Amino acid sequence: MRLNPLTAIDFYKADHRRQYPDGTEYVYSNFTPRSGKLAPVLDTYDEKVVFFGLQGFIKRFLMETWNEEFFAKDKDTVVAAYRKRMDNALGEGAVPTNHIEELHDLGYLPILIKALPEGSRVNMRVPMLTVINTKPEFFWLTNYLETALSAGLWKSCATATIAFEYRKLLKDAALATGVDVESIAIQAHDFSFRGMSGIADATISGAGHLTSFIGTDTVAAIDYLEHYYNADSANGPIGVSVPATEHSVMCMGTKDDEIETFRRLIEDLYPTGIVSIVADTWDFWQVITEFTAALKGKILARKPNALGLGKVVFRPDSGDPVKIICGDADAPAGSPAHKGAVQCLWDVFGGTETATGHKVLHERVGLIYGDSITLERAKRILDGLAAKGFASSNVVLGIGSYTYQYMTRDSFGFAMKATWGQVNGEGRPIFKDPITDSGLKKSAKGLLRVEREGDDFVLYDEQTKEQEEQGAMTPVFRDGKLLLDDSLEAIRARLAR
Repeated sequence: MRLNPLTAIDFYKADHRRQYPDGTEYVYSNFTPRSGKLAPVLDTYDEKVVFFGLQGFIKRFLMETWNEEFFAKDKDTVVAAYRKRMDNALGEGAVPTNHIEELHDLGYLPILIKALPEGSRVNMRVPMLTVINTKPEFFWLTNYLETALSAGLWKSCATATIAFEYRKLLKDAALATGVDVESIAIQAHDFSFRGMSGIADATISGAGHLTSFIGTDTVAAIDYLEHYYNADSANGPIGVSVPATEHSVMCMGTKDDEIETFRRLIEDLYPTGIVSIVADTWDFWQVITEFTAALKGKILARKPNALGLGKVVFRPDSGDPVKIICGDADAPAGSPAHKGAVQCLWDVFGGTETATGHKVLHERVGLIYGDSITLERAKRILDGLAAKGFASSNVVLGIGSYTYQYMTRDSFGFAMKATWGQVNGEGRPIFKDPITDSGLKKSAKGLLRVEREGDDFVLYDEQTKEQEEQGAMTPVFRDGKLLLDDSLEAIRARLAR
């Protein structure tokens, strides 16, 4: 189904045009994260949110969808479809359509969006962007777009923020255990696609992950970044992955012949480069101890590819990830479960040590764990490895929908609210401050200016029009046209500062 942009709204938006005071000419709104108290983050979280996804939303929805599904179509057809939807749901004639006809005649969306640079880490209660209509007769359009803008932006910002929190955690662990921090780019791998709320959700969220990492199995996210963010995989990695098995492959090889399936993968199909093999189809501990010992010669004989890679990665996929990787203190002493997967691989293959004295597995073997990983579990894994004398680089974490889908708009309190309007030529600072609320929903007031001060963004409200034009926000979209065409490369660079 092709999306009709006119109906990408909550029903109550449809007739707000007549509810505003007579003479309303401008409505000015902002999109702001208000609180991280519900966010799935660690105690060290610094109350900042990564701003990402606006350019994709503008190009995909405000330009492609509005142009192709509204402005380029016959006016009578699109107006009739809108009238039908309103009449059948709200009652015949409940919502007039003259303003829709006028918008079609205009031929573009008369709005101005100003925003902070994407890739910025924005403080709580500081707007990431503002929206205002550019023609007084279309004052209704500013907040008509709220529903789509909120739905189109909160997830990419939330995912980019959580990905950045993983990167901070992995960087700290790398520095503490003597690991090259450049390696963390592939240490958190996006496994979330199948658990997301549809293909579009997975794509946008997957793009958010790729602002901090390059490891991904969400192929569509790479397409999205090439299409909307001027990325080109021919010029550098947007997202990378490796050949990998799933349980159906291992099962089809039969339990009795499982070691032969491993041999065939390691020696025949993928004699070079990296191959990831799911290892818990039946007895993970047998695989990680007996099979690895039996296949040790073949694993060590594998040749590196052009990138210098020649690793067999074992993937446990069930159980408690901390215990599986680091060892279970309650398991029988000396057993594989007691040792944990990293120690078991070390016992077979050995390895090297970093400058801090932490052990790194032989370059031909590794581990990836992608089941129910969270920031809290990731920290316990990294702390557990360090406590046993192992470097953080011995494991790659698969970040799935257990992380990226267990979020809502409220995780960071995103909201789009009007703070200023103009009626009959007179500006009106407006705000909300519900007496029944804890203070979270209290909005800023009037025209807004955001300044970068050191590492923070600071909000100044009740500004004059001249003051509002200053600050860190710049125009990115006006009257149907994109004014700033940013790149993934630039966004990653801002986030890496």
